Amino acid sequence: MPFLLDDVVVTRGEGDDHVHPLADVSFAIAPARATVVVGPSGSGKSTLLRLLNRMEEPSGGRVLLHGKPLPEYDVLALRRRVGLLMQRPTPFPGSVIDNLRTGAPALSEPEALALLARVGLAETFLHRDTDELSGGEAQRVCLARALAVGPEVLLLDEATSALDPFAAQVVEGVVRSLVDEGLTVVMVSHDLAQARRVADDLVVVLEGRVVAAGPAVEVLADPAAAAYLNGVA
Repeated sequence: MPFLLDDVVVTRGEGDDHVHPLADVSFAIAPARATVVVGPSGSGKSTLLRLLNRMEEPSGGRVLLHGKPLPEYDVLALRRRVGLLMQRPTPFPGSVIDNLRTGAPALSEPEALALLARVGLAETFLHRDTDELSGGEAQRVCLARALAVGPEVLLLDEATSALDPFAAQVVEGVVRSLVDEGLTVVMVSHDLAQARRVADDLVVVLEGRVVAAGPAVEVLADPAAAAYLNGVA
């Protein structure tokens, strides 16, 4: 398993003012599958995601990558192996190819064109200025930029929530194609309909606890998750 979370706890604050955004979280993330983490706002979904590339550290328990605790990895090397795509598109000023070379300065034009093809963008985008891109195009450029360094895992934190429905479904299609190519994807979403379309595996988080985790078909039928799932289906 690429990732294993073992009795993970996240505590913020001290004394009577402390809270647990996550408590007693244990589950595995399978390779070459799309794992979608769902739950209501404030349930701990994004906190969980940030643990996977050390943007946040657990207060207790362990997060392991290929059986090795994350603190044993160099953090910059880890973040090349575990890429992150944020909620809002964040292309840097300049051309698309400049963006793709941010983490891979030696990237050739043929390699850059291959990346654009992977995210469903035409060759004509390569030298376009990022100021000219739509929201969906900009998010796909950010996705290509994350892929340029060759990650083995891609994290998406509500990566389509700022896009219109058409652009969101285009990005979903790209994500599914990347999983089919063998990439491991972990995606946070508040949208159960999206989770149904994208997920191989589903993790349901309620009030900082994982109440169900496993193959999406099984989790969607799990009574332990029904209080949330039935409310947003």
